Amino acid sequence: MEQYFKYDDRLGIPVPVLNMDWDQYNYETRQSILLDWEKIRGRIPDRIAEVEAEINSKQAELSDESDFKRSCRLNTEIAELASIINDLWLWYRTNQNISGKVHH
Repeated sequence: MEQYFKYDDRLGIPVPVLNMDWDQYNYETRQSILLDWEKIRGRIPDRIAEVEAEINSKQAELSDESDFKRSCRLNTEIAELASIINDLWLWYRTNQNISGKVHH
């Protein structure tokens, strides 16, 4: 199943990389992809918690930071981490769209 997933360094999880339309895969392949995706998807909330902990750490640093340049850098890093969380939630919800197609 590795051929259907690629590790995303930014998100910290493998994400689907499908070279064909979903309906072009045979039933068994779709089921295998979904099974692997469910395993990955189940780890997304833990990954979100890890990123949230990083944000909290950076926010704590920011509250004590008096250097303007450093404050700007921390704000940028916090914004990027928040973007990662948003993308992780989008991937987490992706299963709802895919599994609906398989069951119909």
